[in-house]
Amino acid sequence: MKIDAFCHIMPRPYYDRFFRLDTGPHAANLRERVSHIPCLVDMGVRFAQMDEFGDYRQVINICAPPVEDLGDTAVSKEMARLGNESLAALVRDHPDRFAGFMASVPMDDPEAAVAELDYAVASLGALGAQIYTHVHGSPMDDERFEPFWARAAALGVMLQVHPCRDAGWADYPAETRSRYEIWWTFGWEYDLSAFMARIVFSGVLERYPELKFLIHHGGSMVPHFSGRVGPGWDQLGARTPPGQRADIEGYPLARRPIEYFRQMYVDTAMFGAAHALRCSVAFYGADHVLFGSDSPFDPERGPGYIRSTIRNVREIGLSQADQDAIFRGNAARLLGLAAWA
Repeated sequence: MKIDAFCHIMPRPYYDRFFRLDTGPHAANLRERVSHIPCLVDMGVRFAQMDEFGDYRQVINICAPPVEDLGDTAVSKEMARLGNESLAALVRDHPDRFAGFMASVPMDDPEAAVAELDYAVASLGALGAQIYTHVHGSPMDDERFEPFWARAAALGVMLQVHPCRDAGWADYPAETRSRYEIWWTFGWEYDLSAFMARIVFSGVLERYPELKFLIHHGGSMVPHFSGRVGPGWDQLGARTPPGQRADIEGYPLARRPIEYFRQMYVDTAMFGAAHALRCSVAFYGADHVLFGSDSPFDPERGPGYIRSTIRNVREIGLSQADQDAIFRGNAARLLGLAAWA
């Protein structure tokens, strides 16, 4: 069996409401894109694609944009609840297809996010939640999110972390927008890496060592620049001008920064780049890697990234035990899927 731990979907009730909302240009652009990916909403198409992979199940979440980007806090709460109840219904109706779901949480209202996480886990059976790398441009180490980290740690659930920016995030300060989709190709990876760093250096993992973050795209830049993350950040402060040293006063970490990065978990969604996946597994260890495809945002609109990711896991020289852990065992252990442990 393979458990795909990072897959996107848009249940029909959520899809219909999403297309009726009066949203900004970013969400409008995403509406255009998802309308051309049938398996996001048509389960007949999705299941036919999944059949190619035999004994294969998905852990599903609502695809971008974040609910916070769909309107005010009332809208984000409405859409999170609609999404979660719709995801729960899909899992309940198709247990042979879906191993579980990750909840949407309205992080623009942290108190409501805590309440929605509690409801989704306790009443709907969510395995955790999907969050994004920022909320309207605000970093996730802001103190207003502290109650959410505390609650997620207490529940022991996984938090999937997805990047989030659009063409409005310019490539250079002198410009007003990103060009050539640089905001996606490189910008999303910077978003993930900056999120991880802010979580580490603000001491979130020091305060809540039970927190389980599943970082998309193989841990992004971190494993590939581990020399900078390790020996480089061991010298934190050496490059900081005197007028900015307040940033590192009261340094909260008891261990090397790189050790906190290694506490996180990563998926295998490297889009067919076997050498990149090999680097991620070498850095994090096979016990911290979960099979995740990022389906269905591949050129085939569904099966392409699943197929290439399965091939990558098999071809990078892992033992059979490590392959089994990545394909199934780690997800079963970390997400509480006892039936497939």
